[in-house]
Formats: sequence, structure tokens, C-alpha cells
Amino acid sequence: MSAFQTETVLSVRHWTDSLFSFTATRDPGFRFQSGQFAMIGLEVDGRPLMRAYSMASANHEEELEFFSIKVPNGPLTSRLQQIKEGDQILVGRKATGTLIAGNLIPGKRLLLLSTGTGLAPFASLIKDPEIYDNYESIVLVHGCRQIPELAYGEQLVERLRDHEFLGDLIRDKLHYYPTVTREPFRNRGRVTDLIASGQLFGDLGQSGLDRETDRVMLCGNPAMLAELPAMLSERGFREGNHSEPGHFVVEKAFVER
Repeated sequence: MSAFQTETVLSVRHWTDSLFSFTATRDPGFRFQSGQFAMIGLEVDGRPLMRAYSMASANHEEELEFFSIKVPNGPLTSRLQQIKEGDQILVGRKATGTLIAGNLIPGKRLLLLSTGTGLAPFASLIKDPEIYDNYESIVLVHGCRQIPELAYGEQLVERLRDHEFLGDLIRDKLHYYPTVTREPFRNRGRVTDLIASGQLFGDLGQSGLDRETDRVMLCGNPAMLAELPAMLSERGFREGNHSEPGHFVVEKAFVER
């Protein structure tokens, strides 16, 4: 258990029957870069039951925040979704992950492409002032099946637009594009299809994909993580990692659970 620190749950919010978020205390010694993940979980029968979760909180925030799917029979999430204020969770002492600014070569527009709870690392990134210093424009795309599943992201962006310190940056540089696949909505379609067809850029009034100026981060369902890297590679984009920065990065350490 020495690899984990014990934190206290501060708040829990259930957004839909399948999605919830929660905040917890943060050990002053726990350091991470916005966009990274850590192992979190619960002690079950005297042993840690852990899964990878991206921090939805920025690296400068005093509390930790996580955004999770509910899996009825999931070994961890079936238990984690029952937590309440005052409960304790385990958090790994080391953060890691590929969705950090240093893994991308400099560019002008940053595309944050997510589905479902893959939004979490980007919730962290868009709260980080440094990301706005690095890019002229940031596009946050969040794909879900149904409209209620967008609520976490919609309220996050709305709060940030009114933020005392970040508000001006958010209003000037952040472009939020929610989309659903299973019911009528102002934006409808799979993230992959909206990128490939160029509809996303047309809806935003922006130019299409350009390898010279665009940088891309991907986090979400397995289908998107298979299709979009292939499409980007075909267009000359090179995948980046800790050893060599590139035009796009993918978080491959976990899928939605």
C-alpha cells in the first residue's frame, strides 16, 4: 500500500445513470502535469483495487477531480460509483500519460478530440493557463451518444468562461464543439466522421486540418483511437511520445470503464 496515498472524498455528482464525477483531497506532495493520469481505487478485502483515471483537475488546483463511467459489473466502478462525501479512496503516488504539451511540436491550433469520459484529461488541460500561451486557438470536441451525457463538459466550459482569471482567455481562444450520435442535436455525428468530412471545421468557421499548424490530442473509445490516428497518419501527421514530440498524441493506457 506504500505506492498509494489515502485521500478523502469531498463531493460526488451523478450526471446520468452512467456518468459521475467526484472531487477528493490532494496530498501536497502529489505532482502532475495537466492531462496526465494516475492509478486510483479502493481498498477491497485489505488489498488495493486500482484503475487508471485521468485527473480532470488542473495541476495547480488544490483538489483532485475525476470523471467516471459507471459499469454495473465493473470490478472497481461498481464500487466506486457508490462513494459519498467523507469516504476514502487510494491515489497512486506517480502520475504519467502522453497527453501533455511537451509531447507535441509547436503549432498554432490545438484539437482536443474526446468521446465519453475521455473528456477528463482535456478538462484538466483547458484549465491550465500555459496551454493558452502555446496556441492561438484551442478546439475541444466531445462526442457522446445522448445529450444528457454532455452535461459535465457543457457546465465545465460555461464555468470557465466566467472564471475570474481564465475567463478572457477562454472566451478568446477556446472553441467548444459537443456532438451526439443517437438523437437530434445542433451537432450530430461521430467525431471521426466530422473530422474526415470537414463538417466540424465548417461549423466552427475555421479552416480544415493542416499538418503545419494543427496539433491533436486524442482520448476516448477504442474505435476513435483506431480510426483517427490512421487518418492523421495518412495526412502526414506524425505521432509523438515522450522520446520525440510529434503532430498528435494518443492516450493508450486505458479505455472507458
